[in-house]
Amino acid sequence: MIAIIGAGPAGLAAAVAAARSGAEVALFDASTNFGGQYWRHRTDVAGYKAERAQKYFDAVISSPNITFISEAQVWSAERRDGLIQINYLQGGAESFLTVEKVILATGAHDRTLPFPGWDYPGSMTPGAAQALYKGHGVVAGKRILIAGSGPFLLPVATGLAEAGAHVVGLLEANSPLRWARSPIALLRNPLKFFELIYYLRLLRRYSLKPQFGAAVVGYENGVAQIARVGSSLRAKGVDRREIACDVVAVGWGFQPDVSLGGILGCVEKVDRDGTVIFQVDSSQLSSQANIWIAGEATGIGGADLSITEGEIAGLAASGSEIPKKLLRKRSAQHAFARALQKSYPVGDGWKEWITPETTICRCEEVSQSAILDSIHELGAEDSRTAKLFTRAGMGLCQGRICSRNVAEIIAGARKCEVSPSERIAASNRPLAAPISLGVLADGESLN
Repeated sequence: MIAIIGAGPAGLAAAVAAARSGAEVALFDASTNFGGQYWRHRTDVAGYKAERAQKYFDAVISSPNITFISEAQVWSAERRDGLIQINYLQGGAESFLTVEKVILATGAHDRTLPFPGWDYPGSMTPGAAQALYKGHGVVAGKRILIAGSGPFLLPVATGLAEAGAHVVGLLEANSPLRWARSPIALLRNPLKFFELIYYLRLLRRYSLKPQFGAAVVGYENGVAQIARVGSSLRAKGVDRREIACDVVAVGWGFQPDVSLGGILGCVEKVDRDGTVIFQVDSSQLSSQANIWIAGEATGIGGADLSITEGEIAGLAASGSEIPKKLLRKRSAQHAFARALQKSYPVGDGWKEWITPETTICRCEEVSQSAILDSIHELGAEDSRTAKLFTRAGMGLCQGRICSRNVAEIIAGARKCEVSPSERIAASNRPLAAPISLGVLADGESLN
């Protein structure tokens, strides 16, 4: 049996490919429905090329080889007697399933950067705003400001506008001219032009005009502070303008979820943009035997690349031959993923936005001044030591949100670079999801 963790585009593609090859598949997801964040829905999937989603949904439902284990939060995994045991929570109870092979398609979450007021009511990420209206039909506010960087801002802004929100601004920190740096990647992925045209039409329909080279640098009492920024994200000048809004949804791309693969010992590496990802071979096989990884955890590249990688992983795990055409398709999509990194960099100028009082770790309410004091007064030399002194990263999220920012603040204060080993260490944790000792003690096997 093959266990696939995550039912987003990569996981669904892997499940369908493996089942088509005759393998028995257990497909896990924490949600009630298929789709992950990208195809999150209540009834029908909306958005660009949404019909693809239903194709995969129908294939999973109709396949006798696929068992969908929904509302299952996988909190850990371990090797036992040559097999792999998947430990998960479902319906408040802990269970486990033992399988021969695993495909990790755990996706990613919004990357955040702190600014004064990012911890106030009304401040959230674009992914959170999207999840509310896609999964629950709830619009986060009447007047919403979308900001940050990356193509993900476009579906969020247009989706919220379609849902009835007044999108008062769409701020992209980077310049669209940066795409000129990657002409070959664009030529190798001509279908991306159709996606751009799709969103340009929606922007025109809802009278949304993106503003480039601007970022939210503060939020309080329903007013966002906006600054002009350069490619490093350093503010240009001291002038600030204000935009009144109920909600600011600010995001800076994505952070892969590498928790479960880290627990299983899969080798990680630091990508060009400082993101921690997994090292895989041409068949998406990780450094660990019988563990394949597909999607954003091998490098942020979008749904198209995730689907391709998922299909490759599903074929490889089921022992099927991988068509050369599919490998060439992945190569072209990888080129586009690299172009995304070049076009939407996240510089370190954001550190100039924050004040000593700005909260950096929201779980433990640790401010910038507390982190800097741990360096200058207590002698912290890295994020791990600062964590011990301040509790930054020791809250419920276990550093998923703040650990990268803490490491970069400390490196900036000490005038050094964050080492690859520190980035990898900050991305790993012993449990992939919270579990109480009482629930753990009551666990039972599904074998």
